[in-house]
Amino acid sequence: MGNDAEMLLRLGLAMVLCSCIGLEREIRSKSAGLRTHALVGLGAAVAMMVSKYGFGDLVGNPQTSLDPSRVAAQIVSGVGFLGAGLIFVRRDAVRGLTTAAVVWLSAMVGMACGAGMYVLAAGATVAHFVVVIVLPALMRWVPGTKWNPTYVTVTYVDGRGVLRHALSSLTGHGFTVSDLSVERRSLSDGQVQVSLVVHGKGSVQELVPNLSQIDGVLKVGTDREADPA
Repeated sequence: MGNDAEMLLRLGLAMVLCSCIGLEREIRSKSAGLRTHALVGLGAAVAMMVSKYGFGDLVGNPQTSLDPSRVAAQIVSGVGFLGAGLIFVRRDAVRGLTTAAVVWLSAMVGMACGAGMYVLAAGATVAHFVVVIVLPALMRWVPGTKWNPTYVTVTYVDGRGVLRHALSSLTGHGFTVSDLSVERRSLSDGQVQVSLVVHGKGSVQELVPNLSQIDGVLKVGTDREADPA
């Protein structure tokens, strides 16, 4: 049986590590942020410790068959349903895959903490930051193809025909639009934000300044990540 201090230490480590993961998602304004990842990690750690220590009073009973791995296996499959709720498809664009995978990873980090495998839990947390921060930076050096999506966000003043000019500019730079969504931020100032998923061999570096010069455009942002949510 694990003593109370040891179990609290495992809970605390699970909360800290998963909060670090969630903080990165929170900063990027993803659908699952700090609280979600912290709670998933804590829940997984508690379930793991219950699996290991919660049935100690039944040990030695000839009529009882114990398998400590059963609860752990249910965590793996159960968190999968939580992650599935973060994924949605609009036309040909799939969003939320990365966030769902990170939530699943948070549960695994919590399980490792609950099992007392501190080095593994810390290593998995570090690996998370390598994947979501370092790898995208390296991918910017990889030559793009027409199949690589680029996510373009344009914020502009409504009523000036900006969207029409923006679409014309995208086409002129060799891009095609596969998905488009419009969000009206505020009716008082008339600002509109449009998010586009575009494909093509055109130069993003040339596209951004061109879009910024359109009359009424306030801000232009791009992201070549495979999963924007």
